[in-house]
Amino acid sequence: MLDDASRYCIALEAMHSEREIDMLGLMVRALRRHGPPDALYLDNGSTYRGQTLSLACARMGTALIHAKPYDAPARGKMERFWRTMRTSVLDYCGSVTSLHELNVRLWAWLDEHYHRAAHAGLLGQSPAAMYQTAARPVDTFDEQKLRAALTIQARRRVRRDSTLPMGGQDWQTDLGFLAGQLVTVYQCLVEPSEPPWLEHEGRRYVLQTVDPIKNAHRERAPDCLDRPHGARVPFDPPKVLLDKTLGRTASSATPRDSEAKS
Repeated sequence: MLDDASRYCIALEAMHSEREIDMLGLMVRALRRHGPPDALYLDNGSTYRGQTLSLACARMGTALIHAKPYDAPARGKMERFWRTMRTSVLDYCGSVTSLHELNVRLWAWLDEHYHRAAHAGLLGQSPAAMYQTAARPVDTFDEQKLRAALTIQARRRVRRDSTLPMGGQDWQTDLGFLAGQLVTVYQCLVEPSEPPWLEHEGRRYVLQTVDPIKNAHRERAPDCLDRPHGARVPFDPPKVLLDKTLGRTASSATPRDSEAKS
């Protein structure tokens, strides 16, 4: 993430994958240090067009802007940064043994060279000096607002075994009476390891990771399909139509029908 005005690198980290959850994790670390930006200018990749990112920017008051497709000059500053990083550090990394080793080299290059070096686009000023002297409003963005911005919600139906899906994983609740009902589930993506929760009658209930063995021996919520046949309403639609055709009334029912009604 690059500050547009000063070319200061707000956040940089190499990862094994390129998913929205990875990008959000990087953004969370940047927000904690620098606060929310006025606008976020991104590429058109699927990583940057997710609903979670769009919702978080709307809650923070950040304008989310995507570059036009096939418009390379629109991303000129970022492309120039990639070229500088490639020729200054990546071409000399050789065969690194771990992702941590690569990140350590990138961070050392940022702190010791890039942020301190004079930049032609800044009329000879360094990105660090330009960023530190820029006027910024008082930051009132705290951890509570960050968590609120990155809390998602979804409607899920609780299964008969008191489990439900959320975030590509199955979770379970101790509220067995919610089986078969639609509930609203919440999850905060500031810390993806935190379990989601559901709210019922104004109270929050944290979901638990499904234990298949214990869940198999839990009592299930009652269901109309599990009731004995005697508990059902004795009603025979074809027989009612036949009685109506023959002119028979309820008093002329057969003993078997009377026994069933009793």
